[in-house]
Order: sequence, then C-alpha cells, then structure tokens
Amino acid sequence: MATLSATQPGAMSAPRPMPDYVDGPIRAFAIATIFWGLVGFLVGVVIASQLAWPLLNLDLEWTHFGRLRPVHTSAVIFAFGGSALIGTSLYIVQRTCRARLFGGEEMGWFIFWGYQFFIVSAALSYVLGYSQGKEYAEPEWFIDIFLTVLWVTYLVGFGGTIIKREEPHIYVANWFLLAFIITVAMLHIGNNISLPIHWGSGFSYSAPAGVQGAMIQWWYGHNAVGFFLTAGFLGMMYYFIPKQANRPIYSYRLSIVHFWSIIFLYIWAGPHHLHYTALPDWAQTLGMVFSVMLWMPSWGGMINGIMTLSGAWDKLRTDPGLRFSVTAVAFYGMSTFEGPVMSIRAVNSLSHYTDWTIGHVHSGALGWNGLITFGALYWLVPALWSRARMYSTRLIEWHFWLATLGIVLYITAMWVSGIMQGLMWRAYDELGFLQYSFVETVAAMHPYYVIRVLGGALYLTGAILMAWNVYKTITVADAPEVERDLAPAPARAVAAE
Repeated sequence: MATLSATQPGAMSAPRPMPDYVDGPIRAFAIATIFWGLVGFLVGVVIASQLAWPLLNLDLEWTHFGRLRPVHTSAVIFAFGGSALIGTSLYIVQRTCRARLFGGEEMGWFIFWGYQFFIVSAALSYVLGYSQGKEYAEPEWFIDIFLTVLWVTYLVGFGGTIIKREEPHIYVANWFLLAFIITVAMLHIGNNISLPIHWGSGFSYSAPAGVQGAMIQWWYGHNAVGFFLTAGFLGMMYYFIPKQANRPIYSYRLSIVHFWSIIFLYIWAGPHHLHYTALPDWAQTLGMVFSVMLWMPSWGGMINGIMTLSGAWDKLRTDPGLRFSVTAVAFYGMSTFEGPVMSIRAVNSLSHYTDWTIGHVHSGALGWNGLITFGALYWLVPALWSRARMYSTRLIEWHFWLATLGIVLYITAMWVSGIMQGLMWRAYDELGFLQYSFVETVAAMHPYYVIRVLGGALYLTGAILMAWNVYKTITVADAPEVERDLAPAPARAVAAE
C-alpha cells in the first residue's frame, strides 16, 4: 500500500501562505446546486405521479410527460450535478494546486452565469417543444453551440490553474476532474453535429443517421454517465472523503490504477445499450465485454473510498455529512456491479426497455451522485461561509434517513416492477400466443409506480430540509472557526513500500 506525505487530506505540516482564492462563484454554485436539486427532484416527483395517475398531465402540451421528462433529467444531471461538479472542481483545483483560479473572478463569474443561462435556455426549449430527441442531449443546435463555448472556457480556467500551480504534484482528484471536462467536451461535440432545417428555425436533423446515429448517441449517452456522473464525482470523492475523515486517501497507488483503467475501459461500453438491434454483433459484444471488465476498476475505487476511513470509523457516528459520502460510495459499488450484469446479453434480453433499467439508473443517480453531493456540500458550506459547523446536525441526520429510505423504496419498486414487466412480456400460453396484453402489464405496474412516487417524495423532503439547513447556516452568524483550509491541501503523495 502507498504511504502519503503530509500534504494529503487530513495530514499535518507547517502552514504556508495561502493564495487569494476565488470563492465568490463557488458560493454561487453551491446555492445553485441546492436550488436546481429541488427543482429537479420536484419535477421528478411530478412526472412519476403522471405515470401513476395520467390525468396529472393536465391535458396541456407544456405539462405533458414527454416535455417534462427531459426537464427532469437535465435538471438533475446538468443543473444539479453540473453545478455541483463545476463548483467543487473550482474549489478543489485551487486548494490542491495552491493557485488562484486562472482568469480570476471574471472567469469564475462568466462560467457561473453562462452555465445558468444554458440550464434555463435548455429547460424552456423542452417545455416549448424544441428537442433533438436524443437521450441526455436534447438541446437544439443553437444551445449546443453556446454550451461548447462555455465548456471550453471552463476547461481553460481549470487547466490554466493546474498549469500555474505552486504544487509540483497534481493530486488525483484533478486527474478525474480534468478527464471529465475534456471527455465531456469531446462527447458533446461529436454527438451534436446537426444540420438545421433552415436558419430561421430552431429545429435540426442529426448529421449521422440510422445505426451510425444510434451508435454515436450511445457512445455519448453511456459516457455521459461514465465521465459526467462517474469520473467527475470520483474527483469529488477523492477530495472530500479524506477531508471529512481527516485521513489520507487509503492508497494513492490504487487511485492511479483506478483512474487509468476506468478511463480506458469506460469509453468502449456504450454498445451495450443497443443489444438485439441492427448494430453489428461484434460491436454489441465489444460493449458487453468492456462493461463487464469495468466492474473491477469501479470496485477498486469504491474500496479506496471506503477504506480511507480506516482508523476513523467512529466519525460515522459523529459526522452525518461523512455518512452521506460513505453511503454514496456503497451505492456506487452496488450500481457499478448491477450495470455490468445488465450489459450481458442474456440478462439484457429481460431487462431492456423495462423499469429495471430505471431502478438501476436511479440507484446510481440518487444513491451515488446525490448523496456524494450532499456530503460534499455539508462540508463545503461551512468552509465557504467561515462557519464552525452546519446550523443543525439533527436536520442532517433527518435528511440522511429520509433520502436513504426514499432511495430504497424507489429502486426496489422499480426492480420488482421491471422484472415482472419483462417476464410478462415474454410469457406465452399453451397455444403459443402472448399471455398478457400490453395494457395488462401497465395495470400490473401501477402499485409500484405509487411506491416510486412515495420514494421520490421522501428524497425531495430530505433535500428541502437541507436547503433550510444551508440557509440558516449562511444567515445565522456564529463564532467562525479558523479557516477550514488553512491546513495544507491534498497535493503531493510519495509512494513507498
């Protein structure tokens, strides 16, 4: 196992002068993360309710499931998750590099307001009926162009800070974050090459069509999961769990193996979304094989995160924020085991197009991405506003149990519903005819859809408690403690036997 120098998270050494960090935009991103989380969770509860009780569509085009569903996915992935990733990445890169953000306050505020403009523009376009119809890539071409310019600006700010760093070593969290930024840029540009119908219209056709278009879409779609929802949040994990536990990362060597293996393997896994389609069999098999291989590096990262608590397990009793982060890593391990299993063709023949996939997605999104974000914010908010602690530890505990119970209700309901759904679709009677009509499968799923609504409502309630707790932490003055980041940042690691 690798041992680390005193500049890892939680280690002690003589303090050095701190740069004048750019924190204003990061505070704004923290608040935006909570706001968009509430919006995204609320819309999720609404559309889940529409599936259980279709009259809640209200018979209006703007409130129909087909338009609100991309509002939900974009709000939770790009608004909530994206704001969390950009905000925490700008915080992490400055501390670990001991360098002020490249471009200064102006760069930070441009990234913040530009990203919020993108989020609002995308959501309004969905409600008004503008969509490419691509999963996780619904914004039309004119919004995509703006996002490309903004994302390159973000890359310049983040990368420039690394180039001008005072620490010679680049801490592993920055490796994951830089991979997330660069790869998402490549995916976004590659998947959104479009041909406008005419320049006066907001509509367009995707340049690649047919099987090629589907392959490129799921090369993008799965790697949006791989690099936006996995690599980026792993960067968050590698910084905030050691900070919360006040311990060095369990194995720096394992983190490097984790990084390179997951970066190499993830990019090939997209074809497993296209089993039993017109995609050539060799491409389907390639996606399946690389998906199964992903299980190993994913669990390596999970073990590294959880074992960082070695010698500090007692902190789980006293720090409910750390409880969020560790539980998130456990959900990461679970969902990255389930995903490779579902990529196997024999399993996929049952699971594909069913609610089992919905359960899998949300075990990762709610359990991994949501909880790791909440854990990071519970550490970050007092640090950014120079508070000794969050306003209420009890509210954090209530949030944890509400969120956890909500996730369990949600994913178990979708697992049962999905497997039942798949079995009903493939059931035949003694004469060889389908035993159940499609309507019968929909009716059978109704109780589980109601349970899903309840699970989502509990998760939303926990987020509301968090918003109140953060508001009180910011507005109610207390005796500020010493700046949380006067301790050396996690920068240099020295491997030794």
